[in-house]
Amino acid sequence: MPWSNQSGGPWGQKGGSDKGDKTPWGSGGNGGNNGGGGNNNQPPNLEELIRQSQDKLKNIFGGSGGGRNGGTPAKPSLGGKGALFIVLAAVVVWLLTGIYTVRPTEMGVNMIFGRYTGSTGEGLNYNLPYPIGQVIKQDVTTQRRTEIGLGNRDQRNTLGESLMLTGDENIVDVSFFVIWQVDSANVDKYTFTLADPAETVKVVAESAMREVIGRSNIQSIITTTDQSATAQKVQDTIQQALDSYGAGILVRAVQVSAAVPPAQVREAFMDVNAAQQDAVRAQNDAERDASQIVPKARGEAAEIIQKAEGYKAQMVAEGTGQAVYFKDLYAAYATAPDIIRQRIFLETMENVLKDSNKVILDQKAQGAGVLPLLPLAQPDARK
Repeated sequence: MPWSNQSGGPWGQKGGSDKGDKTPWGSGGNGGNNGGGGNNNQPPNLEELIRQSQDKLKNIFGGSGGGRNGGTPAKPSLGGKGALFIVLAAVVVWLLTGIYTVRPTEMGVNMIFGRYTGSTGEGLNYNLPYPIGQVIKQDVTTQRRTEIGLGNRDQRNTLGESLMLTGDENIVDVSFFVIWQVDSANVDKYTFTLADPAETVKVVAESAMREVIGRSNIQSIITTTDQSATAQKVQDTIQQALDSYGAGILVRAVQVSAAVPPAQVREAFMDVNAAQQDAVRAQNDAERDASQIVPKARGEAAEIIQKAEGYKAQMVAEGTGQAVYFKDLYAAYATAPDIIRQRIFLETMENVLKDSNKVILDQKAQGAGVLPLLPLAQPDARK
């Protein structure tokens, strides 16, 4: 100990009444009364509290030393019970450090001596602490983004990661990104299989895009209407490759940001693309007009057909009636030819002259020979 029980600590001798024996508060202690301060206005005697604590520790560890009245305390010696108590306390504290918390967005990967033993979900969990056990927490809900060909343009041209060869031997500049996350069902594979998951996804995505571009022609790649199909093919290819590696990664989406020809021939390709879009627009307009005109024309055709069928039925009925009429007329003519001939003449002249203006001249009359117009065949106004 830095001071003895008789020394009174660093501030002087204990319990003395000498004015030179002072506590940190400026006056001597009166340890004979209550072991505390010299009077009611002073704080407790810290020396006495320290001394009492030392005595208790000595009792626990089995040590012995000098009392208050003098003598230098002997070095404490640890007994068997005290050492066992310290060891057990240290083991309990060490075991308690194995309690850990997993957030709702995470999963814990437990290891014992570096060997995978299982995964844990959200909440309080336990694993043997370091150095025997270890827990790696992985975020399984955050969606990560890996970009290919979206960096600085000079850097892109240097790396060449965005320039790809198409199936018809053209070069296209493709920029895209991949959205992926950790597969919660295979979090152990994600933890132990890949050293750099983001770089692995980037390399696999670039390889998959080159494979799909190499099987397609440039027109289908640079046309915006076909880029979604290209992105879906790339996503399927990336997922198959990562599954074969046992990467424990789920590919959520692949989005093509741009697919354009190289700068040297870009204007010509843009003209071709614009012409194709105009052709699609004209085709859509034609289909819209056809959807309006064709039903109308079909309705008019059906109306004409119905009128023709009605006219046909009318003509057939009239022809049938006239045939019956002529048969009856012929039978009557056979019995009285003169009468029937005269009747036919009169009926014919009636049909010819009924709608024309008529002027009757009498050749035997003297003078002009014009007779007044007779109102023949005038319709009855009452009808």
